[in-house]
Amino acid sequence: MSIESILPLVRKPGRYIGNELNSIHKNWDDVSLHIALAYPDLYEVGMSNLGIQILYDILNKQKEVVAERVFCPAPDMGEKMYGQVLNLPLFSLESWTPISKFDMLGFSIGHELAYTNIIEMLHLSGIPIYSKDRNDSHPIVFAGGPCCFNPEPIAEFIDFFLIGEGEEAILEVQSVKLKAQNLGRIDILKKFSEIEGIYVPALRNKVKKRHVADFSNASVPTHPIVPFIQTIQDRGVVEIMRGCKRACKFCNARVIYGPVRERDPQRVIDLAQEIIKNTGQENLALVSLSSSDYCDIERVSKELAQKLAEQKVSLNLPSLRTDSFGVKLAKEISRVRPSSLTLAPETGNEKLRFSIGKRITDQEVFDGVKAAFEGGISAIKLYFMIGLPGETDEDLLSIAELVKKAYQIGRSFTHRARITAALSTFVPKPHTAFEREEQISIGETLRRQKIIKDNLHQKGIEIRWHQAETSFLEGVFARGDRELAQVIVKSWELGAKLDAWSEYFKFDIWERAFAECGIDPSRYLRMRDKNEELPWDFIQLT
Repeated sequence: MSIESILPLVRKPGRYIGNELNSIHKNWDDVSLHIALAYPDLYEVGMSNLGIQILYDILNKQKEVVAERVFCPAPDMGEKMYGQVLNLPLFSLESWTPISKFDMLGFSIGHELAYTNIIEMLHLSGIPIYSKDRNDSHPIVFAGGPCCFNPEPIAEFIDFFLIGEGEEAILEVQSVKLKAQNLGRIDILKKFSEIEGIYVPALRNKVKKRHVADFSNASVPTHPIVPFIQTIQDRGVVEIMRGCKRACKFCNARVIYGPVRERDPQRVIDLAQEIIKNTGQENLALVSLSSSDYCDIERVSKELAQKLAEQKVSLNLPSLRTDSFGVKLAKEISRVRPSSLTLAPETGNEKLRFSIGKRITDQEVFDGVKAAFEGGISAIKLYFMIGLPGETDEDLLSIAELVKKAYQIGRSFTHRARITAALSTFVPKPHTAFEREEQISIGETLRRQKIIKDNLHQKGIEIRWHQAETSFLEGVFARGDRELAQVIVKSWELGAKLDAWSEYFKFDIWERAFAECGIDPSRYLRMRDKNEELPWDFIQLT
């Protein structure tokens, strides 16, 4: 069965056809190294990943290299491929070439609930799931991204990991591979392990996190691919800063993307205009972990907003501070179309907020809310975490009180005021100040969610929350070890895939997998003793 004959039979065939604006096509016979860049989730999620776009641009600028994309098929497509696995293995978008024919397959892994998708993609490609079962005829499978700061739960599936930023390291990797085409698998993995930032699980080598020193001049894809279908984030993107000047104890992104480095303001303005010219996007975002802390955020954003407004393009500033400065700035640049606003107080009171390193007072939160409604914004989303170290039921009730007060402020400006309170469960992440803390159980998560929900029955206020079971799994795998590999494979065999999507997630499958493997997952949520060796201790951050 051909790809063309299957496409009319699946939903959203635009996920698989390729040939989007700015996609790159090379003659395979004209290059020496073929690399498949994979994101283990649906196309619309993967195409919103900036890392994939950056590596795609860098690699395809190399004369001897071609990089093509591949994403996890949706279940309807996967079912068609399962029946034809010998005739229709997983293929790249650019040339519809089977992934097994590439020299290398690289996964960008953004969240722990994607682990079964990696297994699914390897299976559909005809590539052995376990690294130990591959030979010289198979692609070398590598991975990078936030989850790789504790790679051990998936270490048995991956030949090597890139820990940290990949812009420079990927060029060193492709150079080594080009020079060592005739070496066997083990020998070339040994050569990869000599590159700073490369961890080879089979060698169990210690590794130092990789980062780009000259971020301001780092490669930026000015002709990013424009998807055919709507994605999670339909917008142009300019990364203005990496790292964060804040010291929130729960935040692993600060660790992953540090140290703090900024892009030159004029380059930001030039890049933004070039990206819009080359894509036709109607939205552009200046992204970082804390945009308010960028050196010249006010001048750059206002100048860009004015220039883009002439083209009917809106400018967005995610990750602004939860204060009146950030809110007013967001409103001032919203020239093209009005928007809602997202603020992240994290807790309901400043005592607990200060204890987790987020030094924002209650008054600053309320000043931000007031500035938003005063500026004409009618909908605000407030992000909170539950299960933080030291949290009490009184702290939970203070979340409800803060939300009510925010709503009252909104109602004083407009009868259309709406507040959404979003609750996520605290997950202790590797390399953070809280990496050894206990994570609350599913039952305790539900209890704490109920306290807040029971105290927020009010028109104009909506409550959303992360599913307790998915937060549980995230916590298990975030601090897991190699013993969990068997659970991942078993759950996939039982039907688990696309677990980040509520319509596909089935927790009972995971419960059965843990039971059949004889593993109690709750032990991964426990408090870790200060002298206990952690699975990720071999990674050096500085």
